[in-house]
Parts: sequence; C-alpha cells; structure tokens
Amino acid sequence: LLALLASASSVTAHGFIKNIVINGASYDGYNTLTDPYEPEPRLLIGWANKATDQGPVSPHDYGNPDIICHRGAENAKGHAQVPAGDDIFLQWTPWLEDHKGPVLTYLAACGDMGCESVDKTSLEFFKISERGRVDDSTVPGVFAADQLRANGDGWMVQIPATIKPGFYVLRHEIIALHAAQNPDGAQNYPQCINLEITGSGTEVPDGVLGTALYKSNDPGIAVDIWDPLPTYVIPGPPLIPGVSDIKQTTSAIQSSATPTTGTLLA
Repeated sequence: LLALLASASSVTAHGFIKNIVINGASYDGYNTLTDPYEPEPRLLIGWANKATDQGPVSPHDYGNPDIICHRGAENAKGHAQVPAGDDIFLQWTPWLEDHKGPVLTYLAACGDMGCESVDKTSLEFFKISERGRVDDSTVPGVFAADQLRANGDGWMVQIPATIKPGFYVLRHEIIALHAAQNPDGAQNYPQCINLEITGSGTEVPDGVLGTALYKSNDPGIAVDIWDPLPTYVIPGPPLIPGVSDIKQTTSAIQSSATPTTGTLLA
C-alpha cells in the first residue's frame, strides 16, 4: 500500500531552489513558475531550465545532457562570490514528504572563461557533499530529504577550504526514491548555480562528466525503499578526500544580493 501511494504521488509537482544564501546575502534562484514568462531574462546565479512542471529527470535520461543541470538547462548569466571554507544555504520550495532520498552536491570548474558561457557537457563534477539514509529503524527509514524538509526545506553546503580560486558550477540535487521500485522510477532534481570561489586553496579535484554520474541500475537508483534494506548505497562518484558532513542549520537573510558578471577574478 505504501508503495502504491508513493507511485500515485509521483505525478504531482515537485520543487526547485528558490534562493541561495551566502554569508547573509540572498540571491534569487531560477523560478520555473515565473521566470520562463518574463519578457526579459533576469540576471541570476541559478541556471534556467525548462522543467515548468517542476518534474524530474528520469533514469532513462542519465546519458542525456538534461541530467547535468535539469531539463533544457541554460547557463545563468551571473555568479556569486564565496570564500572557500564558507557555507551556502540552498532554500528549496516545499518538498513532498514521501519523496525520500539522498541529497548530493558537486562542483565543476568552468575555466578562465567563466560559467556564464561554459559548455555544460564539458563540465566534470566532483562530489563535495552527500547524505543518504540516516536512520533504518523503521521502513522506509529516514533519508536526507526528510532532514531537508525538517530544516525548513533547505540544505547547508560547505565549500571545501582546499578548492582553488576560480569559477565553478555548483550542482545540487535531490533524488526521490518513492517510486524507484518501478522501472525508470527514480526521480532526479538537479539544480545548478554559478559561483566564483575565492581564497588560497590549490586543489581542483578530478571529476566526472554529468552524463556519467549515474546509471539506471545503480543500487542507490534501482531500489525499493518500501522493503527492508540492509544498507542504502548513495549513488554517484565518491566524495573527494578531506570533506566531512556538516550539521544542517538554516541561514538568516540579512540582505538581497545582485549577481556579479564578468570573468575577472576577485
């Protein structure tokens, strides 16, 4: 019964990152409910996409560029500055209770030309944060997406202190597993944000092309969370060395921020 209810809810609308808070400054995300209908595109740090139904990318599209930054994604024309070692709070729209699954975050270096014009299919993503099932005492258990909901529908991510200054795309994602017991049933909700990371770090870890992050038969993708699982395997490449899980908190908004443009590093 639980699995049937989960499958039925899979046709309802889902969510997106509506704003990004960096050291108290709030940047608007791309709003799929309103931005596609603006007469002139807004200057944003969040990539545009064509998921106006707020729906997912499905496993059959894992080899398609839609998995990189969502369906029909196009480069944001601005970016936000953040020092390596600082935290970013990603505020989602209300997330559905039964859409349980992991929360993952990646970075990909854009090069000297910046992220506003980078070819998304060339981006190589390395994972800086992941959380899967955190409590298996009951079925289906408590997942990171449950914690995101409990955290005001938001997620805190730390930029590793070792990252070399430069322009990066941050790829943040929830994978909903409520219907993953069915073929092609997992639901990916990737969101991309342009950053300029500052500081004194020296590392640009090796990454993986977005179209190679997942396979439809990965054990953390093709999975029935409504049956007891001995373990849950978080999908995607491993975390880069040296990062640690951080406590989930919110971030107070102190001001509204305007994205930066151009490719002159701070």
